[in-house]
Amino acid sequence: MLVLGFSGGIELISDERHGNLGNMFHDAACVLIEDGKVVCAIEEERLNRIKHTNKFPVESVRFCLNSHGVELQDVDLIAFYSSIEYAQTWLKLMFLNNPQLTTIDPRIFFQNLFRKGLGCEVNRDKFCFVPHHYAHAMSAFALSGYESSLITTFDGAGENSSGMIFEGKGTILHQITDIPVYLSLGHLYCEIISFLGYGEFDEYKVMGLAPYGNSEKYKDLFQTFYTLLPDGDYEIHGDKIISLFDLGIPRRKGEPFTQTHKDIAASLQEALENIVFHVIKYQQEKTNYKNLCLAGGVAHNCTLNGKILRSGIFENVFVQPAAHDAGCALGSALYAYYQANPKAKKPDKLEHVYWGTDIGSSSSVLNQLMQWQDFITFEKLDNVPEQTAKLLASGYVVGWVQGRSEFGPRALGNRSIIGDPRPEENKTRINKMIKKREGYRPFAPSVLEEDVDKFFEVPHNQKKLPFMIFVVNVKEDKRQLLGAVTHIDGTARIQTVSQKTNKKYWDLINSFKQLTGVPILLNTSFNNNVEPIVDSLEDAIVCFLTTGLDYTVVEDYLIGRRDVSWWNYMSLRFFLPFHISLHQVNKFAPKENFAKSFYIKNSYELEFQREISAEVFEVLKLANSNKTIENLLNKHFNTEEGKAKDIIHELIELWSQRLIILRP
Repeated sequence: MLVLGFSGGIELISDERHGNLGNMFHDAACVLIEDGKVVCAIEEERLNRIKHTNKFPVESVRFCLNSHGVELQDVDLIAFYSSIEYAQTWLKLMFLNNPQLTTIDPRIFFQNLFRKGLGCEVNRDKFCFVPHHYAHAMSAFALSGYESSLITTFDGAGENSSGMIFEGKGTILHQITDIPVYLSLGHLYCEIISFLGYGEFDEYKVMGLAPYGNSEKYKDLFQTFYTLLPDGDYEIHGDKIISLFDLGIPRRKGEPFTQTHKDIAASLQEALENIVFHVIKYQQEKTNYKNLCLAGGVAHNCTLNGKILRSGIFENVFVQPAAHDAGCALGSALYAYYQANPKAKKPDKLEHVYWGTDIGSSSSVLNQLMQWQDFITFEKLDNVPEQTAKLLASGYVVGWVQGRSEFGPRALGNRSIIGDPRPEENKTRINKMIKKREGYRPFAPSVLEEDVDKFFEVPHNQKKLPFMIFVVNVKEDKRQLLGAVTHIDGTARIQTVSQKTNKKYWDLINSFKQLTGVPILLNTSFNNNVEPIVDSLEDAIVCFLTTGLDYTVVEDYLIGRRDVSWWNYMSLRFFLPFHISLHQVNKFAPKENFAKSFYIKNSYELEFQREISAEVFEVLKLANSNKTIENLLNKHFNTEEGKAKDIIHELIELWSQRLIILRP
């Protein structure tokens, strides 16, 4: 039985936003399961290159079908992460504001959307609708390996709830508690981090900032934001949050952090932990479950997860690694499958999430590398793990692309940037030159599964932590040695690496161990600050060429960088992504009557616009022609060398921001 689960938006990539309704949807994804087993899964952002994309997952659906060699007509059920009643509610809201909408029936709406996006018909009766938090819960419980468990799903909001608590037995979920939106921990977190210059999807940044602060400083103030009640209940006092202004003017994005900001982050982390522990302690005492499963956006708070793991409240803790809304594609598919097959056996405990795009054979990689040979060098390695380990031990930072990409927000050794975990300066260098992000942000260690307890404090019965979703303590005598991956509070968000599930990455770490005695590598996602994790070989090459990476290894090939001038870029072709549009605006200027301004905008952020020069605006109007930049400049413009150089430099900057595509 084939079941397709999908999450995310209801607009195609080039469609304009339906007002603010699009804010309801994000993290689009698609998962295909066969007889209860995941066969392929990918987030739409990896393919359409829009972080946390709120678009309909056309490319993800197409990928899953093509990867498994099936047609949409072959799929038995198509599951969406919303109840049909709630779907009909937002369709009614859309109907009021969108005259092109012709139906408020969710099945007909999605039938039309699949037809428009994928160009094929699907029987409307195949669509099934799974309540948001049921999808979250099943994504964790079904893959936990537990026969029975307590399950929590905390997030911002899903339908009319911000979370639910379930009992799971076999393949059945029994809802215990519904946590209404006005008690949303996700919303509480986002409201407070706005005082730190952050917004939605920045929550993990504040988690990383918290250890630099002192939670005692504002403990009394933060305790006015919530009240813990009997029986695991609590209240949120959102009207009190405005009192943060008493501490000073909020930080604006890009401004430096003061100690006040750091103390706020620490106090927020403590408040979140206090509330969650209050809830789960009560539920554990009430139900006596020994196992806990977590999903929902709050379950990406790895510091919280680590404290739950180490607390001993539960004997076993499982966090679904794609705990955010992309994981609802997984959960809705599994829920629909078990509804149709209630006696089906659950799979064994999840061991890996390498379900995405395969980077391809050595010959296909070589063919693509040759297209970029004016910009890169490449050579085939005889022993990839050993030779790459030597580069890492010599201080180089390397992009590492192998096999199938990971499902979810973490790079787990197939689309990673890797480095030596020992020199503390690696943390600063990678943050500044490669990731182009805040300097306080920590990096994760990938450690051989066999050696984890020699360097990290992990529970004796749960040493396999393969998904980089728990923060644990680095052993005190190893903290100075592991300067690049030990956070300021002596912790690390670890990934254990198994020879069974990722032999090539295990071999690389083991080769590094043979050279240095350290069975650990620094591992961070292969991307910069404006893009999702790379997926394709082209993504990897572009990221390599527009960051400060030393080398990249793809399959058996070591890739280096050629010294090139601006003139080399004249040989490239340029394209506008489907979500990018050009705009010319005449603004009133008293002395000049009207002044022309030129902008790039996108189809998913109402407020986004990037100003460009008039010359580049005219050049970009000729995009997608398959002609080189040089041909277009010579044919359409009388461009002197100095002006051509300026145009190229501006195009390169737009390329580095992923606002245009350059390719051979």
